[in-house]
Amino acid sequence: MNDPTLTPAAPPRLSRSAGHGRAAAPVRILHVGLGNFFRAHQAWYTDNAPDASEWGIAAFTGRSPAMVDALDPQGGLYTLITRGADGDRFDVVSSISAVHDGADHDAWLACWTSPDLAVVTLTVTEAGYLRSPTGRLDTSNPDVRADVEALGADPTAPARTTPGRIVSGLLARRAAGAGPLAILPCDNLPGNGPALAAVVADLVDLVDRSLAGWVADHVAFGTTMVDRITPATTDEHRAAVLAGTGLVDASPVPTEPFSEWIIAGAFPNGRPDWQAAGARLVDDVMPFEQRKLWLLNGSHSLLAYAGSIRGHETVAEAIADPVCRGWVEEWWAEASRHLSLAEADVAAYRAALLRRFENPRIRHALAQIAADGSQKIPVRIVPALRAELAAGRVPVGATRAVAAWVGHLRGHGAPVHDARAEEVRRLGDGTLEESVDKVLGFLGVDLAADERVRAAVLEHARSLATPAAAQS
Repeated sequence: MNDPTLTPAAPPRLSRSAGHGRAAAPVRILHVGLGNFFRAHQAWYTDNAPDASEWGIAAFTGRSPAMVDALDPQGGLYTLITRGADGDRFDVVSSISAVHDGADHDAWLACWTSPDLAVVTLTVTEAGYLRSPTGRLDTSNPDVRADVEALGADPTAPARTTPGRIVSGLLARRAAGAGPLAILPCDNLPGNGPALAAVVADLVDLVDRSLAGWVADHVAFGTTMVDRITPATTDEHRAAVLAGTGLVDASPVPTEPFSEWIIAGAFPNGRPDWQAAGARLVDDVMPFEQRKLWLLNGSHSLLAYAGSIRGHETVAEAIADPVCRGWVEEWWAEASRHLSLAEADVAAYRAALLRRFENPRIRHALAQIAADGSQKIPVRIVPALRAELAAGRVPVGATRAVAAWVGHLRGHGAPVHDARAEEVRRLGDGTLEESVDKVLGFLGVDLAADERVRAAVLEHARSLATPAAAQS
């Protein structure tokens, strides 16, 4: 008999206390940047390692504390939605043992001073490294200057920047005599280990030069290549988890079946058995990194700007457009000439990329990919552009990608969201010719001085700026 006065019970929320997932493991990893990619990648590899019960992660937010509100009531648990073309798979990931607001400086220092801490990982985007055009620390940045002043006066003071937060942690670890550790950046930045080591060394030099020797003896900076397409979470993903598992998850993570993690470096205080979970340890990440940055990330940037100008919203929509697909293949052909991996391996990777891009159930927004172009175009497109020029060719695909970024900065397609927004928006001001000149000057004086490059970029930019031509 139905009683209309009774209301159905609310579905249960994902929770360790309710017996979901594994018990929280002891914290031995600290992570900075509690976003979806980290949760689909490094946290997932750690969760799938056979020794996962020994390796808990304390994850700190980067730009926004909102993730703490979502994950803390769930004990750090979340659902990974692996979206294959034929359906969803739901897995509860248990590797995050604690979540912290990045502003919680006491928790930050407590992690660094623990002798159990063995690995520090980062996903803070390319912009988070605060590098100048020379690749060194951008000491003109006001937040960097503020960190120098604060840490110079008090080594226990909170810091604003990622390099500053790391230096504050290293100062605390040295003071506590807590022993060695590895720092492993996981951002799409060529040579991300040396890049991070350089900005940290520059800040150490400005704050406390005596720390440099301790860092050399106690800290190993590793280098990684990471790959897994991971869109932003939407209400549709939350509804899918509820329908598929019967549980409420405030922050599930959608991702694709494919995943790759290439690691080089030492781990003086140990690490999880990531290899058993599918990661690959190598002596040199560069060949894999170059392949991924140019072929996957480079084509993503091309689609983000050119595809959104043509009216597409997702990677799957753009790659289904024969014009965009042709542009991608053109870019791949140019970039592939300069990769050191075997031709058959590169061809297989390109075929796999097309399958991944075509997956209709991964709604990877072009606007999300378009963010921070000032950090991405110089590492994803420009190296292959220069390699083609050195070989005596003016590349069509690479110059089109630059032209699409010009159009983006001039207000076409995806909106501009950039760590250097004020500076890069000015690159789009003026006539189209002026914008092309300014963008090329931003990317390199050699490119700005090459009339062949200028003419090619301008031709593509004119085509993209003309609605009829852009739709042809």
